[in-house]
Amino acid sequence: MKGYELWLLAIGLAMDCLAVSIANGIILKKINWRVILTTALAFGVFQAAMPLIGWLMAHSFSHLIQEIDHWIAFAILIFLGGRMVYGSFKKEDEDGKLNPSSLKVILTMAIATSIDALAVGVSFAFLGVDKIADLMEPICIIGFVSFAFSIIGLLFGIKFGSKYAEKIHAEFWGGIILIAIGAKILFEHIG
Repeated sequence: MKGYELWLLAIGLAMDCLAVSIANGIILKKINWRVILTTALAFGVFQAAMPLIGWLMAHSFSHLIQEIDHWIAFAILIFLGGRMVYGSFKKEDEDGKLNPSSLKVILTMAIATSIDALAVGVSFAFLGVDKIADLMEPICIIGFVSFAFSIIGLLFGIKFGSKYAEKIHAEFWGGIILIAIGAKILFEHIG
């Protein structure tokens, strides 16, 4: 993957973090730097760790399916992107029962938003990434972008509340980016 593709991938993955962080910021209503930094750190760490875990799981058997690996990477990214686009049209129930300052809630959300990154790690193995050292740049970029987007989302949600949150459609655009990357991978291997 080229540098700009890594950044686009990281942005696509971080859109879930952004969307969840905006919702959490709306619930928080006031700036609490402990909660903001804890949330951003948890989201960044999980988003960075999951591709490594996915790669480790898939790396051991990627050589067995090398001839169809681009189709698998394409299918994974299309599925994840499609799920994000679909999810962007669902209305979330904001009944106030969620406590975004609870460490248990933060960790649960960090895991939930990083499942897509696990699948991306699997696709890295299918794309021929064969050394952990080659994963360091993508992992760092994904973690950094997720950390930054989480802070931005929380501050946006706190500052502007629900007035503008739905207008940016973060989850929708994240899904579109993942679908585009999947299509690009497929077309590069076919063409």
